[in-house]
Amino acid sequence: MESPDIRGGDGSDFATLETAEKIILRWDSTTSEEAKENLIFQSDREEVDRYLQAVDEVQRLVSSVSISDSRHEVKARSTIQIAMARLEDELRNILLSQTSTFEPDSLLLDSSASSFATRADLEDTETAPPDEGEGEEQEEMNLVLPDGSDSNSGSDPGSSRLSSRRSSCKSTSSIREIDLVSSEAVSDLRSIVHRMIGAGYSRECLQVYGNVRKSAMETIFKQLGIVKLGIGDVQRLDWEVVEVKIRRWIRAAKACVRVVFASEKRLCEQIFDGGEVEETCFMEIVKSSALQLFTFPEAISISRRSPEKLFKILDLHDALADLLPDMEEIFNSESSETILVQATEIQSRLAEAARGTLVEFENAIFREPSVVPVPGGTIHPLTRYVMNYLNLIADYKQTLVELIMSKPCAGLKCTNDPVKPDMDISQLEGCSPLALHCIWTMVMLQFNLEGKSLHYKDEALSHIFIMNNVHYIVQKVKSSTELREIIGDLYLRRLTGIFRHAATKYQRATWVRVLNSLRDEGLHVSGSFSSGVSKSALRERFKAFNTMFEEVHRVQSTWSVPDVQLREELRISLSEHLIPAYRSFLGRFRGHIESGRHPENYLKYSVENLETAVLDFFEGYTTAPHLRRSQ
Repeated sequence: MESPDIRGGDGSDFATLETAEKIILRWDSTTSEEAKENLIFQSDREEVDRYLQAVDEVQRLVSSVSISDSRHEVKARSTIQIAMARLEDELRNILLSQTSTFEPDSLLLDSSASSFATRADLEDTETAPPDEGEGEEQEEMNLVLPDGSDSNSGSDPGSSRLSSRRSSCKSTSSIREIDLVSSEAVSDLRSIVHRMIGAGYSRECLQVYGNVRKSAMETIFKQLGIVKLGIGDVQRLDWEVVEVKIRRWIRAAKACVRVVFASEKRLCEQIFDGGEVEETCFMEIVKSSALQLFTFPEAISISRRSPEKLFKILDLHDALADLLPDMEEIFNSESSETILVQATEIQSRLAEAARGTLVEFENAIFREPSVVPVPGGTIHPLTRYVMNYLNLIADYKQTLVELIMSKPCAGLKCTNDPVKPDMDISQLEGCSPLALHCIWTMVMLQFNLEGKSLHYKDEALSHIFIMNNVHYIVQKVKSSTELREIIGDLYLRRLTGIFRHAATKYQRATWVRVLNSLRDEGLHVSGSFSSGVSKSALRERFKAFNTMFEEVHRVQSTWSVPDVQLREELRISLSEHLIPAYRSFLGRFRGHIESGRHPENYLKYSVENLETAVLDFFEGYTTAPHLRRSQ
């Protein structure tokens, strides 16, 4: 049936009211089954426009003074009430029909594989599985620090990790608004909202709009994997589970802020045309979701501090730092200030947690209690762990330089206290607080290693242990451009001097006694030089040398110097002392032994035999190889 024109033929307000009332009542779902089953905004556009015009006319009459008859005024207000109830239903239905289901990947700004630092970055790829004898020590050490690790020291993994980490966390993507509802629906929603607010039904309008959009927001959060977890819930999770959740949270948070919140704000702007109502509605929709979003990093910021958490804390800190400029643009009103303040405070707490965790890491190195010597004097797991940790710290240099503002509280003066590590920083003026913390960490590591070296019964092996571990420290610093820039060449030269001095002390502890058996003193008796050699003393000398060299070979072929170049340099150095001395001694006195009885018992090894035997040293054999002798 064709609807009549709203204006009465005589142009009277009463006739207009009558005509408008008929249009509005025709869509009253409380009295019409047809109205209950159909929607105005799913009809043809002429009917939509006719209904909205009817609402406008009645509202105009209610707002004007032209209706002096109280009966007609009551009728007009009743008609408006019916229209508002209908528009409320229409608003709800349009919003529900426009609630989209998004694929999570379409919302994520960075769907590439995450490359944040994890405990996997601290896993050892060089060291074979520990022998059964090492199990007790390893378990004891793991009570304080997770197992240490190593990457190939010949490359610079730090630089590649650093660039990839920055590209993942410091995303160049910014706000990316999407259409949450169609443009046609936006127009319809605007027309409804405008009339409901104009008629004094803003509370009902905001309630319907807010409830539907809030529910849509919660659905999107679930799709992005953001579930309701209290602070206690997060803190009860195993850290390995939390690590995974942090990576997911960072990606989801970018989508929530830069896509979901931004798009929701734009939709509010399109429908409500600014003002207090718009801000109130936007906050009603996003506040609980925003609080839910930031509960997770807040829980991490106040959780128990332990060294393995540092890099995930920094990831969260950097992610928030990256998002805050966008949040300032989105939450830029007085009513939304609380969300921005909360995010800023959480970032500050994460920064404090990072500082505290770094101190805890330093203390954990000092307290690391393992006392069972690692077999063969090789690199201790603690050394691998600490240096890989420092390499990761170097990856986060850009952030940590800003966060670490104070020097280490201990170790700033040389106290010469044998039970405490100390560090003289008088020669390290100009170093950043971060550099001093890294150097202090290595000082405590060396102090700990010195204590562990005392558990070796063989003094020479204790020097090999120190040499291996400090050399490893040097190589790890050199292999990372970022770490080397932090530490500086001055301290690197000091470390180099330490491991070279340990190598020298090893040679003295092992070879002085061996080489003493090749001296001339005590071999001569009175008379001419050629005939004044005591054959019995000479036989004892050869016998003593053979015994000592065999013992050194048997023991030190089971010792380990993992670095190929260092192992070769050490062999060359000891050969330069041993081989010429033995060749000279053998050349001078061989004839005296050969002319006696059973020379093979004393002249057991040729110079070539010794040169070959030296190649067995520091190979880490489980059982010493057979020592070849002269035929």
